[in-house]
Amino acid sequence: MSLPDDPTGTDQPVLRVDGLNVDVADGRRALREVSFEIPRGETVALVGESGCGKTLTCRAVLGLLPPGAGIASGTVTLGSGGAAVDLTSARPATWRRLRGARLAAVFQDPGSYLNPSLTIGYQVAEQLRVRGGLARRAARGRSLELLREVGIHDAERVSRLYPFQLSGGMLQRVLIAVAISLAPELLIADEVTTALDTVVQAEILDLLERLQRSHRLSLLLVTHDLAVVARTSHRVMVMYAGELVESGPTEEVLRNSRHPYTQALLRVASLGDWSRRTLETIDGQPPAAGEEITGCRFAARCAHSEPGCADGVIPFREVGPGHLARCIREGAAA
Repeated sequence: MSLPDDPTGTDQPVLRVDGLNVDVADGRRALREVSFEIPRGETVALVGESGCGKTLTCRAVLGLLPPGAGIASGTVTLGSGGAAVDLTSARPATWRRLRGARLAAVFQDPGSYLNPSLTIGYQVAEQLRVRGGLARRAARGRSLELLREVGIHDAERVSRLYPFQLSGGMLQRVLIAVAISLAPELLIADEVTTALDTVVQAEILDLLERLQRSHRLSLLLVTHDLAVVARTSHRVMVMYAGELVESGPTEEVLRNSRHPYTQALLRVASLGDWSRRTLETIDGQPPAAGEEITGCRFAARCAHSEPGCADGVIPFREVGPGHLARCIREGAAA
């Protein structure tokens, strides 16, 4: 397993999430006591099944929660020291200054985030003119540089095209160019390779890794693919039913997982085992968002479940250096 080099940035976090609780319709709690930090220059992966709360966590960080959802308690802080901003109390004017400039995001289905009636070049340059304050000619020149930086070699020609004329991989590169155009501190990449074929997936991941290094970006990479996690991230956080159930250095978590859910994900992924003839699954279904459950939220699907798993809140405790898990058995080997 090849992992990225250790980051060279400072220990000061670019993002700090502390005790984040998010409620959805009817007061149901969809995120519970989510806490983590992302240091400068580090790639942190957030992994879990669909519906576990990964995207909701990102939208809480971005101030883009869906209608009916809101932060009930906890804090989200961007930056540190004198540059720190409490995002949970940020006003609309503050968000307009932050998004794109200090905090950027790229999502799956890139075509839905571009205007079909405007050329690619216009849309990249628009960010530089409106938010970056560049004159029209300077913005056009810089937009071509950005397109080349994200691997679009014939930038002049592509800049004159419309979104419908580009492939999904090309559109994702364009969105990444827009996202990095104002040199943000943190880039959130939410399932950016999900709809792409395996070759293009690898190219986009290579691009993100190169940009993370060259721009000293902090990257929050949201995925359900543990192969992507193993390849790209310095640290990994495993989420289940709105809670973090395990986190730590990527190599440590993947080689010495301590929570039964992480172990189950690894069995299903079976990283590197191409000789396997049968596909494994995790029995049962995740609980609905906000479903009230006493004790461990994974217990109903866990092969190691015991009576104590339902006895109140399961602490998120340290099980090794920088390695935390939420399990009363501390994830005994399956």
